[in-house]
Order: sequence, then structure tokens, then C-alpha cells
Amino acid sequence: MFADVSLPLLIGLIAALIGTGMVGGVLAGLLGVGGGIVIVPVLYNILPFFGVDDAVRIHIAIGTSLATIIPTSISSARSHFKKGAIDTDLLKSWGPVIFIGVILGTIVAAYANSNLLTLVFATLALVVAANMAFRPDNIHISESLPKTPFKQLIALFIGGFSAMMGIGGGTFTVPILTLFNYPIRKAVGTAAAIGLIIAVPGTIGFLISGLDATNLPPGNIGYVNILGFLLIFPMSTLFAPLGAKIAHQINADVLKKAFAFFLFLTSARMFYSLYG
Repeated sequence: MFADVSLPLLIGLIAALIGTGMVGGVLAGLLGVGGGIVIVPVLYNILPFFGVDDAVRIHIAIGTSLATIIPTSISSARSHFKKGAIDTDLLKSWGPVIFIGVILGTIVAAYANSNLLTLVFATLALVVAANMAFRPDNIHISESLPKTPFKQLIALFIGGFSAMMGIGGGTFTVPILTLFNYPIRKAVGTAAAIGLIIAVPGTIGFLISGLDATNLPPGNIGYVNILGFLLIFPMSTLFAPLGAKIAHQINADVLKKAFAFFLFLTSARMFYSLYG
């Protein structure tokens, strides 16, 4: 995998992966986004430097991202739980449905080609960016979550598309919950716990579904790249509590706008790779 890569480039890429883990960990704790919304596009763009086949690079980016979210979510969720910011009743209600959504999303991803997965990520990243950039914090459509079956359909959506994008669920969970007048800090904390429900079965699914792939680079188990996992997750785990601490101390509006701009650029880059 690394035979044709110069030492300076390899060092730069390793540094980029470590930096990605640091940023992803802070964002996981601060915004409840699980880090995957950062990790997937970074991996997607740097894997070609290692000669990774375009047909599998989005699968590898998603699978590796889900793997890194496991320790990050554990660390972030523990920090939020200590602060009483996790809604255990909502977890009991949504957890099984989210799990089913993850299984369905993983199955779809296993059979989907790279262009479809890239299109899904680019489209939903654009939606998330628009929500972060333009939606006022005090806007909500209802005073509480909808009743069954709409409440369960929301959970199914979160689980399914989070698995297909390689994200921890907070990217969808936080904005959706706040649309229904849900307290932002509890939404962030609960999203961190939901990330674990998504990441564990999602990672297993991408591990299994990629075992028969013939064009994977060395260092992969299924669609999970072990080097990327080992470089990213220590930093993301270490920095997740910092993000959780900051979330309870500052107004993150400016950071949200900056992150939205990053997502706009990410989405545009992916659309260009498909249609440019």
C-alpha cells in the first residue's frame, strides 16, 4: 500500500489523519456529530494518494469512519452522562429502531456502487450544512416529538442514512431533536450515545460486507482500514471530552457556521468528483 508513497508525503498524510482525529473528537463532543462527518471526506480525499481503487474508496472511508466512532462515542457519551445530558428514555424508545435502520443502511451500502454512496453523502452533507448555516436556533416545528409511527420513522431514517454515510448519528439527531423544541445540550448528549448504537453494528456490517472484495488495499479488514483506525481513534477519543466540556461552557454558533462552510466545500468537491 505504501511502496510508491514518498516518506514526506507519508508523514504528511499520517499527520493529517492524526489532526482529523483531534478535530473529529472535539466536534463529537461539542456538536454531537460523531466525528464521521469530518473523517469520511478526509479519508475519501486522501485514499487516492495510496493508490486506493475509486470503486472502493468511499466504502473504505465509511467503514473506517464507523470504526473510529466506537471509541469516540464511548468517551463522549460518558462525559455527557456525568453531566446528566443523556435522555435514557429516548434511547430506550429509539435504540431498537435505530439499530434496525443501521442494518438496513449497511445492507444497501454493501450492494451500492461508489457513485451512489458518494452522491448520498454529498447530498445529505449539503442539507446538513444549509441547516447549520441558515436555520435560526429558536426555530422549531412542534413543542414535542411526534407520536408513533412518525417518531419511529425518524429513528429509522437516522440509523439507515447514518450507516450509509459513516457518521455517528448526531449530524441528524441534534438538528431533528431541536426542531421539536428539544433542549440542545440534552440533544447533543443523547446523540453521542446514539452514535454507539450506530457505529458498532455498522462497523461489523462493513467488515463483513467487504471480506469478499478483491480490490482492497493492504491493511484492510473488509472495508475497514486498520491504519486509519489506529491513527484516528486515539486522538478522537482523547479530544472528545474536551468538546463535551466546551459544549457546556460556550455558544458554538460561530463554530457551527465555520463547520457548515467546510461541509459546503466537502459536498461541492464530491459532486465535482461525480459530475465534473
